[in-house]
Order: sequence, then structure tokens, then C-alpha cells
Amino acid sequence: MEKYTEGMNFASNVVYEYGEPLSANKLQKLTYKHLRENIGLLSQMSCNVARQVSGAYKSLQEQIEKGKAEWKQIEFEPTNIKFSYRRDYKINQEKLSITTLDGRKEYEIINYSYAKQYFSDEWKYLASELVEHRDGEYYFHLSCEREVEEKPMEEASNFMGIDVGINYLAVCTTTDKNQAFFGKGMAKDLRKTYKKMRERLKTKGTFSALKRLKALSGKEKRLMKQHNHKVSKEIVEYAKEQNVDVIGMEDLTNIRDNTEVRKRDRYCHESWSFKQLQKYIEYKAKERGIRVKYVDPEDTSKTCSRCGHINRNNRRGLDFKCQSCGYELHADLNGARNIEHRVKDFRHDLESQGSCQPPDVDANETTSA
Repeated sequence: MEKYTEGMNFASNVVYEYGEPLSANKLQKLTYKHLRENIGLLSQMSCNVARQVSGAYKSLQEQIEKGKAEWKQIEFEPTNIKFSYRRDYKINQEKLSITTLDGRKEYEIINYSYAKQYFSDEWKYLASELVEHRDGEYYFHLSCEREVEEKPMEEASNFMGIDVGINYLAVCTTTDKNQAFFGKGMAKDLRKTYKKMRERLKTKGTFSALKRLKALSGKEKRLMKQHNHKVSKEIVEYAKEQNVDVIGMEDLTNIRDNTEVRKRDRYCHESWSFKQLQKYIEYKAKERGIRVKYVDPEDTSKTCSRCGHINRNNRRGLDFKCQSCGYELHADLNGARNIEHRVKDFRHDLESQGSCQPPDVDANETTSA
């Protein structure tokens, strides 16, 4: 792992000196000989270095284009190493075999009943990682995918809109007007609790207090991740019970940059892990054969889901009252209904154009674990 990291930092320096991101193939040509002869990496390891470093600089470039970062040299720590299936590793229910600089080595697996499903023929193994965790132990992160069947878009008839938020982690409504609220106050309460704990520890300023602060940060993230897993599972199970064909969610990519919030709510808004929840819903839904479509979020909270009137005064906190027709509803539920309308309209637009298959989308999607 240390040698692999040395190779990544060498490749990183090459990209930094070049002044812009390089493709994996071009970077491999520039670094392969040095990685093999001077650092002593094996052939596949050298190829993986080029791919990993190239991907890291492409991500940096995306942040630069959004004005969130500047060009800099990325430094890697010896905490992980990528392996390619069959070339670098093989695995079954009992053993993991990985390539090291001293040849192939086998390790017994501590397996659990829930994980045995991933050793069936329907799963395909992908590039995976050996990772050093915070406890100093090394874990193998196995990545795999399988094909799942989804109902064709032209046959979809029941849609579900999901409004993700802070007061409720998610509010869902279907075409049949069935609705459900998930995670009431869960994220808000968690963030407030940990914010107060951090403020007390910062006031103390002792070494032990700073050490405790670092531990709290990791614990808060793990708890939020656990909550998002739990809620996403409940949402997808609810969608399956309601025979939902397509789930609609808002594309909230730039929500933090485009939204102004009061100072007292700023921390809760900035630490809102909506993207994580959406991704969990997405892969769990695909695994159950339910399509996921992201829609434009513009004015979903201001639009009346009954008459379509748009007015910023329609919404007041968790209350929605249309200034035109007088329709009243829970604000998040109104937003979820607008999302459901938009994803349903997307299906109708495709049908009117003579095709219900979105561009570059295969009817047999894959889901990863």
C-alpha cells in the first residue's frame, strides 16, 4: 500500500506539472515505466494508479469550474489500494486472494448470512479496494453489480414524488394520492444536539476536548448515514407496497449555492445530507426494479399542486396556501405532489415524441453494492 501511494504521488506530480487533468491512458504512458522499474509496482497496479489519479484530478477540475477550488497538487495517504477483479484479486465465500508485491496471498473471510447473496452468479465483481480503517484494521471493500429488470417507461402508470427536506427527511406521494412522511425531525434534532456539544467543547479548548471534538464529527456522520439507510429502505418498501413504477426526486446539485437561509439555520442547512439520502433511495429502488428520474426543482415549493399558480407567498414554513385558489396543504406534501406531476409529465412528453426511452438509458439497468 505504501508503494502504491508512492506511485500515486509520483503520478499526481506529473499531472500537476502538466497544469491540467490528463486522461488515464495518457497518464499511464507518462508514468508506467517509472512505476514499474523505479517504484517496483506490478503491471496492473501501475494501470490502476493512472486511473485513480486521473479521476481525482477530473473531480478537482469540476470543483474549479464551479469556483469551489483552485488548481493544486493532490497528495495521497497510504490508506487504500485498488484491485481489479481476476487480475488483482479473486474471491469466494471462504477466501479472498489478492496480489501483493510478494505474490498472491490468501485470507479467510469472516462471512455473514446477509452477505452471502453477493456470491451468487447474478452478481458481477468490479474494481474493489483494500482500506485501512480508523481502528487501524484493514478491510476489503468489495464492489459488485447485477442487472435488474425495470418496467418500460411507456408502461409506467403509477408515479411517486419525493420531497427531501430537513423537518422531514422525506415526504412521498403517489399518483393515487397515497402519501407518507418519513424521519420527522430526525436530522434537525441530531444536528442541534451535536452542535451544542461542539460549542461546549470548543469553549473548554483543552487537548482532551479537541480530541473529543474529532471523535464527535465521525460519530455524527455515521449516525446520519445510518438514519439515511433506514429511511431510504422504508421509502423503497413503501413504493413497492404502492406498486410504484417510477420515483421522481429533485435535482438539488447546486441547492446550497442558490439558497439563502437565516444565520441560525445555516449549520443545519449546510450539513444537510440530502444527496446521500437520494443516492440510497436510487440504488435501493433500482434493485427492486423501480425507475428513478430527477426533475428540475425550480418553484416546486411555490407552485400550487392543484391549480399551478406560482407565488413565493404561497408557502409559509410548513404551511402552504395558494394565493389564487385558496388550496391548503402541508408544504412538503405540496412539493412532493409537484415532483410527482413533473415526472409524470416527463413520461407523457416522451410518449408524444414517439419514444418513451430516455437517451443513453438501457432498459436493463444495473445496481451496485
